[in-house]
Amino acid sequence: MIAVVKNLVEYRELMIVLAWKNVTLRYKQAYLGIAWAVIKPLILMLIFTLVKSFVGIDSGNIPYPLLTFAALMPWIFFQESASEGVSSVVGNANLIKKIYFPREIFPITAVVTKLVELGINFIILAGLMIWFQYIPSIYMLWVPLIILYTILAALSIAFVGAAINVYYRDMGTALPVLLSLLMYASPVIYPLQLVKDKLLEQHAAGEWSNLLYTLYTLNPLAGIIDAFQSVVLRNQPPDLTAMVPGIILVAILLPLSYAFFKRAEFYFADVI
Repeated sequence: MIAVVKNLVEYRELMIVLAWKNVTLRYKQAYLGIAWAVIKPLILMLIFTLVKSFVGIDSGNIPYPLLTFAALMPWIFFQESASEGVSSVVGNANLIKKIYFPREIFPITAVVTKLVELGINFIILAGLMIWFQYIPSIYMLWVPLIILYTILAALSIAFVGAAINVYYRDMGTALPVLLSLLMYASPVIYPLQLVKDKLLEQHAAGEWSNLLYTLYTLNPLAGIIDAFQSVVLRNQPPDLTAMVPGIILVAILLPLSYAFFKRAEFYFADVI
Protein backbone atom coordinates (compact mmCIF):
# COMPACT_ATOMS: atom_id res chain seq x y z
CA MET A 1 0.00 0.00 0.00
CA ILE A 2 2.86 2.38 0.82
CA ALA A 3 4.40 1.65 -2.60
CA VAL A 4 1.10 2.47 -4.30
CA VAL A 5 0.79 5.82 -2.53
CA LYS A 6 4.44 6.61 -3.33
CA ASN A 7 3.85 5.90 -7.03
CA LEU A 8 0.76 8.10 -7.07
CA VAL A 9 2.67 10.99 -5.55
CA GLU A 10 5.68 10.52 -7.83
CA TYR A 11 3.59 10.33 -11.01
CA ARG A 12 0.89 12.82 -10.01
CA GLU A 13 1.64 15.10 -12.99
CA LEU A 14 1.18 12.21 -15.41
CA MET A 15 -2.10 11.35 -13.72
CA ILE A 16 -3.32 14.93 -14.14
CA VAL A 17 -2.46 14.84 -17.85
CA LEU A 18 -4.20 11.49 -18.32
CA ALA A 19 -7.25 12.68 -16.39
CA TRP A 20 -7.55 15.76 -18.61
CA LYS A 21 -7.14 13.55 -21.68
CA ASN A 22 -9.95 11.26 -20.47
CA VAL A 23 -12.32 14.18 -19.94
CA THR A 24 -11.59 15.85 -23.29
CA LEU A 25 -11.77 12.63 -25.32
CA ARG A 26 -15.05 11.59 -23.71
CA TYR A 27 -16.83 14.75 -24.79
CA LYS A 28 -14.90 15.67 -27.93
CA GLN A 29 -17.28 16.31 -30.85
CA ALA A 30 -20.27 15.63 -28.59
CA TYR A 31 -22.89 18.31 -29.24
CA LEU A 32 -24.15 18.27 -25.66
CA GLY A 33 -20.66 17.87 -24.21
CA ILE A 34 -20.47 17.27 -20.49
CA ALA A 35 -24.26 17.73 -20.27
CA TRP A 36 -24.46 13.99 -20.90
CA ALA A 37 -23.29 13.53 -17.31
CA VAL A 38 -26.53 15.23 -16.24
CA ILE A 39 -28.86 13.74 -18.84
CA LYS A 40 -28.24 10.08 -17.98
CA PRO A 41 -29.23 10.13 -14.28
CA LEU A 42 -32.13 12.50 -14.95
CA ILE A 43 -33.58 10.27 -17.67
CA LEU A 44 -33.20 7.17 -15.49
CA MET A 45 -34.81 9.03 -12.59
CA LEU A 46 -37.82 9.90 -14.77
CA ILE A 47 -38.12 6.32 -16.07
CA PHE A 48 -37.96 4.81 -12.58
CA THR A 49 -40.49 7.36 -11.33
CA LEU A 50 -42.85 6.32 -14.12
CA VAL A 51 -42.35 2.64 -13.28
CA LYS A 52 -42.98 3.39 -9.61
CA SER A 53 -46.38 4.87 -10.47
CA PHE A 54 -47.43 1.45 -11.83
CA VAL A 55 -45.62 -0.84 -9.37
CA GLY A 56 -46.17 1.17 -6.20
CA ILE A 57 -42.74 1.21 -4.53
CA ASP A 58 -42.82 2.60 -0.99
CA SER A 59 -40.26 5.40 -0.63
CA GLY A 60 -41.33 6.45 2.87
CA ASN A 61 -41.60 10.19 3.47
CA ILE A 62 -38.96 11.05 0.84
CA PRO A 63 -40.14 12.01 -2.67
CA TYR A 64 -39.35 9.11 -4.95
CA PRO A 65 -37.54 11.18 -7.65
CA LEU A 66 -35.18 12.59 -5.01
CA LEU A 67 -34.59 9.16 -3.45
CA THR A 68 -33.88 7.61 -6.85
CA PHE A 69 -31.51 10.34 -7.98
CA ALA A 70 -29.55 9.93 -4.74
CA ALA A 71 -29.32 6.20 -5.51
CA LEU A 72 -28.29 6.74 -9.12
CA MET A 73 -25.39 9.04 -8.24
CA PRO A 74 -23.16 6.46 -6.50
CA TRP A 75 -24.42 3.71 -8.79
CA ILE A 76 -23.52 5.48 -12.05
CA PHE A 77 -20.22 6.63 -10.54
CA PHE A 78 -19.35 3.02 -9.65
CA GLN A 79 -20.56 1.53 -12.93
CA GLU A 80 -18.77 3.97 -15.21
CA SER A 81 -15.61 4.05 -13.06
CA ALA A 82 -15.27 0.27 -13.14
CA SER A 83 -16.06 0.07 -16.88
CA GLU A 84 -13.59 2.76 -17.90
CA GLY A 85 -10.99 1.37 -15.52
CA VAL A 86 -11.21 -1.99 -17.26
CA SER A 87 -10.65 -0.35 -20.68
CA SER A 88 -7.95 2.04 -19.48
CA VAL A 89 -4.86 -0.08 -20.17
CA VAL A 90 -5.89 -1.09 -23.70
CA GLY A 91 -6.93 2.50 -24.39
CA ASN A 92 -3.38 3.68 -23.67
CA ALA A 93 -1.56 0.97 -25.64
CA ASN A 94 0.72 3.42 -27.48
CA LEU A 95 1.94 4.96 -24.23
CA ILE A 96 2.58 1.55 -22.68
CA LYS A 97 4.83 0.52 -25.56
CA LYS A 98 6.99 3.64 -25.31
CA ILE A 99 8.03 4.07 -21.68
CA TYR A 100 7.67 2.31 -18.34
CA PHE A 101 5.81 3.66 -15.35
CA PRO A 102 3.47 1.95 -12.88
CA ARG A 103 0.56 0.69 -15.01
CA GLU A 104 -1.90 0.92 -12.13
CA ILE A 105 -1.97 4.63 -12.87
CA PHE A 106 -4.34 3.94 -15.77
CA PRO A 107 -7.20 2.29 -13.82
CA ILE A 108 -6.77 4.69 -10.90
CA THR A 109 -6.87 7.74 -13.18
CA ALA A 110 -9.91 6.39 -15.05
CA VAL A 111 -11.79 5.97 -11.77
CA VAL A 112 -10.75 9.29 -10.26
CA THR A 113 -11.68 11.14 -13.47
CA LYS A 114 -15.33 10.20 -12.94
CA LEU A 115 -15.32 12.46 -9.87
CA VAL A 116 -15.82 15.35 -12.30
CA GLU A 117 -19.20 14.01 -13.39
CA LEU A 118 -20.08 13.08 -9.82
CA GLY A 119 -19.43 16.68 -8.81
CA ILE A 120 -21.82 17.89 -11.52
CA ASN A 121 -24.49 15.52 -10.26
CA PHE A 122 -24.03 16.89 -6.74
CA ILE A 123 -25.09 20.28 -8.11
CA ILE A 124 -28.23 18.69 -9.59
CA LEU A 125 -28.90 16.91 -6.29
CA ALA A 126 -28.60 20.22 -4.43
CA GLY A 127 -31.13 21.73 -6.81
CA LEU A 128 -33.56 18.86 -6.22
CA MET A 129 -33.13 19.16 -2.46
CA ILE A 130 -33.94 22.86 -2.66
CA TRP A 131 -36.99 22.09 -4.84
CA PHE A 132 -38.29 19.49 -2.39
CA GLN A 133 -37.23 21.62 0.62
CA TYR A 134 -34.72 19.19 2.10
CA ILE A 135 -32.02 20.61 4.35
CA PRO A 136 -28.77 18.61 4.76
CA SER A 137 -27.55 17.77 8.25
CA ILE A 138 -24.22 17.16 9.93
CA TYR A 139 -24.33 13.58 8.63
CA MET A 140 -23.27 14.95 5.22
CA LEU A 141 -19.73 14.72 6.58
CA TRP A 142 -19.97 10.98 5.87
CA VAL A 143 -20.15 11.65 2.10
CA PRO A 144 -16.36 11.77 1.40
CA LEU A 145 -15.88 8.40 3.16
CA ILE A 146 -18.76 6.87 1.19
CA ILE A 147 -17.25 8.14 -2.06
CA LEU A 148 -13.83 6.76 -1.07
CA TYR A 149 -15.42 3.38 -0.35
CA THR A 150 -17.10 3.50 -3.77
CA ILE A 151 -13.75 4.23 -5.43
CA LEU A 152 -12.14 1.24 -3.69
CA ALA A 153 -15.05 -0.99 -4.75
CA ALA A 154 -14.67 0.17 -8.37
CA LEU A 155 -10.90 -0.40 -8.29
CA SER A 156 -11.39 -3.95 -7.03
CA ILE A 157 -13.07 -4.64 -10.38
CA ALA A 158 -11.00 -2.27 -12.51
CA PHE A 159 -7.59 -3.77 -11.66
CA VAL A 160 -8.42 -7.38 -12.42
CA GLY A 161 -10.67 -6.45 -15.34
CA ALA A 162 -8.02 -4.21 -16.95
CA ALA A 163 -5.45 -7.01 -16.75
CA ILE A 164 -7.80 -9.59 -18.26
CA ASN A 165 -8.91 -7.14 -20.95
CA VAL A 166 -5.36 -6.93 -22.30
CA TYR A 167 -5.50 -10.63 -23.15
CA TYR A 168 -9.23 -11.07 -23.77
CA ARG A 169 -10.90 -7.97 -25.19
CA ASP A 170 -14.35 -9.41 -24.55
CA MET A 171 -13.98 -8.27 -20.95
CA GLY A 172 -14.33 -4.62 -21.93
CA THR A 173 -17.57 -5.41 -23.76
CA ALA A 174 -19.08 -7.83 -21.26
CA LEU A 175 -18.46 -5.89 -18.05
CA PRO A 176 -20.86 -2.96 -18.71
CA VAL A 177 -23.60 -5.49 -19.46
CA LEU A 178 -22.91 -7.45 -16.27
CA LEU A 179 -22.84 -4.27 -14.21
CA SER A 180 -26.17 -3.19 -15.71
CA LEU A 181 -27.66 -6.45 -14.49
CA LEU A 182 -26.12 -5.84 -11.05
CA MET A 183 -28.23 -2.70 -10.79
CA TYR A 184 -31.32 -4.85 -10.20
CA ALA A 185 -29.54 -6.53 -7.28
CA SER A 186 -28.82 -3.09 -5.79
CA PRO A 187 -31.27 -0.72 -4.06
CA VAL A 188 -31.48 1.73 -6.96
CA ILE A 189 -35.11 1.39 -8.05
CA TYR A 190 -36.25 0.36 -4.58
CA PRO A 191 -34.87 1.32 -1.13
CA LEU A 192 -32.87 -1.18 0.92
CA GLN A 193 -35.52 -0.92 3.65
CA LEU A 194 -37.92 -2.93 1.46
CA VAL A 195 -35.44 -5.81 1.26
CA LYS A 196 -34.78 -5.58 4.99
CA ASP A 197 -38.53 -5.65 5.79
CA LYS A 198 -39.16 -8.64 3.55
CA LEU A 199 -36.24 -10.74 4.78
CA LEU A 200 -35.52 -9.64 8.35
CA GLU A 201 -38.99 -8.57 9.51
CA GLN A 202 -41.40 -10.71 7.51
CA HIS A 203 -38.96 -13.63 6.95
CA ALA A 204 -40.28 -14.03 3.41
CA ALA A 205 -37.68 -16.72 2.64
CA GLY A 206 -38.23 -18.62 5.87
CA GLU A 207 -35.10 -19.89 7.58
CA TRP A 208 -33.01 -18.65 4.66
CA SER A 209 -34.04 -15.02 5.16
CA ASN A 210 -31.06 -13.91 7.26
CA LEU A 211 -28.58 -15.65 4.98
CA LEU A 212 -30.16 -14.15 1.86
CA TYR A 213 -30.01 -10.67 3.37
CA THR A 214 -26.31 -11.14 4.18
CA LEU A 215 -25.68 -12.33 0.62
CA TYR A 216 -27.58 -9.33 -0.70
CA THR A 217 -25.46 -6.93 1.33
CA LEU A 218 -22.26 -8.62 0.10
CA ASN A 219 -22.89 -6.41 -2.92
CA PRO A 220 -20.96 -3.27 -1.83
CA LEU A 221 -23.43 -1.06 -3.70
CA ALA A 222 -26.23 -2.13 -1.37
CA GLY A 223 -24.54 -0.52 1.62
CA ILE A 224 -23.10 2.39 -0.40
CA ILE A 225 -26.42 3.49 -1.90
CA ASP A 226 -28.35 3.10 1.35
CA ALA A 227 -25.66 4.98 3.29
CA PHE A 228 -25.60 7.80 0.75
CA GLN A 229 -29.38 8.17 0.90
CA SER A 230 -29.33 8.08 4.70
CA VAL A 231 -26.70 10.77 5.24
CA VAL A 232 -27.98 13.06 2.49
CA LEU A 233 -31.76 12.69 2.72
CA ARG A 234 -32.76 10.87 5.91
CA ASN A 235 -30.47 12.85 8.23
CA GLN A 236 -29.24 9.56 9.68
CA PRO A 237 -25.83 7.91 10.00
CA PRO A 238 -25.02 5.00 7.66
CA ASP A 239 -26.41 1.58 8.56
CA LEU A 240 -23.09 -0.12 9.27
CA THR A 241 -24.70 -3.55 9.56
CA ALA A 242 -25.71 -3.24 5.91
CA MET A 243 -22.22 -2.08 4.91
CA VAL A 244 -20.00 -4.53 6.80
CA PRO A 245 -20.42 -7.56 4.46
CA GLY A 246 -19.56 -5.44 1.42
CA ILE A 247 -16.64 -3.79 3.20
CA ILE A 248 -15.22 -7.20 4.10
CA LEU A 249 -15.62 -8.36 0.49
CA VAL A 250 -13.86 -5.28 -0.91
CA ALA A 251 -11.09 -5.59 1.71
CA ILE A 252 -10.44 -9.11 0.43
CA LEU A 253 -10.89 -8.54 -3.30
CA LEU A 254 -9.00 -5.26 -3.71
CA PRO A 255 -5.54 -6.56 -2.64
CA LEU A 256 -6.07 -9.73 -4.68
CA SER A 257 -7.17 -7.71 -7.72
CA TYR A 258 -4.17 -5.39 -7.40
CA ALA A 259 -1.75 -8.32 -6.97
CA PHE A 260 -3.21 -9.97 -10.10
CA PHE A 261 -2.79 -6.72 -12.03
CA LYS A 262 0.84 -6.27 -10.95
CA ARG A 263 1.65 -9.85 -11.87
CA ALA A 264 0.15 -9.45 -15.34
CA GLU A 265 1.60 -6.01 -16.12
CA PHE A 266 5.05 -7.39 -16.98
CA TYR A 267 3.60 -8.80 -20.21
CA PHE A 268 1.33 -5.88 -21.19
CA ALA A 269 3.77 -4.36 -23.67
CA ASP A 270 4.30 -7.72 -25.39
CA VAL A 271 0.63 -8.64 -25.69
CA ILE A 272 -1.11 -5.34 -26.20
